[in-house]
Amino acid sequence: MFSFQIEAHCTHTRARCGCFQTPHGPVNTPRFMPVGTLGTVKGVSTTQLADTGAQMVLSNTYHLHLQPGEGIVADAGGLHRFMGWDGPMLTDSGGFQVFSLGELNRIDDHGVDFRNPRDGSKILLTPERSMEIQMALGADVAMAFDQCPPYPASESDVEEACRRTHAWLERCASAHNRPDQALFGIVQGGCFPHLREQSARTVAGFDLPGIAIGGVSVGEPVEEMHRIVREVTPLLPDDRPRYLMGIGTLREMAVAVANGIDLFDCVLPTRLGRHGTALVDGERWNLRNARFRHDHSPLDASCPCTACTRHSRAYLHHLIRSDELLGLTLLSLHNLTHLIRFTTAMGQAIRDGCFAEDFAPWLPESPAHHTW
Repeated sequence: MFSFQIEAHCTHTRARCGCFQTPHGPVNTPRFMPVGTLGTVKGVSTTQLADTGAQMVLSNTYHLHLQPGEGIVADAGGLHRFMGWDGPMLTDSGGFQVFSLGELNRIDDHGVDFRNPRDGSKILLTPERSMEIQMALGADVAMAFDQCPPYPASESDVEEACRRTHAWLERCASAHNRPDQALFGIVQGGCFPHLREQSARTVAGFDLPGIAIGGVSVGEPVEEMHRIVREVTPLLPDDRPRYLMGIGTLREMAVAVANGIDLFDCVLPTRLGRHGTALVDGERWNLRNARFRHDHSPLDASCPCTACTRHSRAYLHHLIRSDELLGLTLLSLHNLTHLIRFTTAMGQAIRDGCFAEDFAPWLPESPAHHTW
């Protein structure tokens, strides 16, 4: 039911392209995955989402548990039917959201006690409860419940978070029993190489259908994130998809792909879109800027999205300056298309044997001279 087939390798880097098969269809890698936290990618219908080239979409266990509740989703036939998305889906465990509510929670080996930010009621989230909720939601991939330490954190605190993450993964694996849903483990360890190595080897030992690298993009210098990815990926199984959590910028995705990462997610494209910002040629353009007022050229002439093929920069500028919802939707669609096209292009370049050459401008130095 789940398989991962590598179709080509780059001869100069660790980059690879492949296909992750799920019950709701294939995910061609490398691939950016849009985030639909509450069962919706903000401001975008599922029909529009499909037009961006999206294959796999994320939703969040924590938020869906609070509203509308996993029981309602299950009664609707699962998350796919509830939101009207026929393609593959992944649910995060909710761990990152719980831990980010620092003043509202209490963590121990059993789980996390926290206050519902909606009504103040007390909720206990454990590895078993996270699995129960995710199995009820019914996405193709469920993420293990982990502890994501903040940055910076002391070595002893990160070591404790790793110990807890590994113990919780064992409990998640024991509790998870839905055969049409894959469980992915998560590597933690902060910026400490020996803890990352230990976590990678421990999580890989569970022989799960896929593995994620977590605890990045939480405030650490970007060079540290690159180092973590470079050192961790060789420790992960070659025949399983590797997912770098929370990353959605072109350079960081290119560097990660060069180091053997397959999947990415980030809220960035729709968040930027809702603030009137478009991603063009790796730059961020503020469409409120007066320079676009009389510019009747396409936003990006090479982009196939609706914003670029049917509208001008001047029209988009007008929509954003007028606070029209259509403008926010069009920019979100463009930004999603932009990131998905970028990861798709990396996959094609790997197949064509020109990844190291074509994507060299995005990499920290010439791949031919880099020890990947």
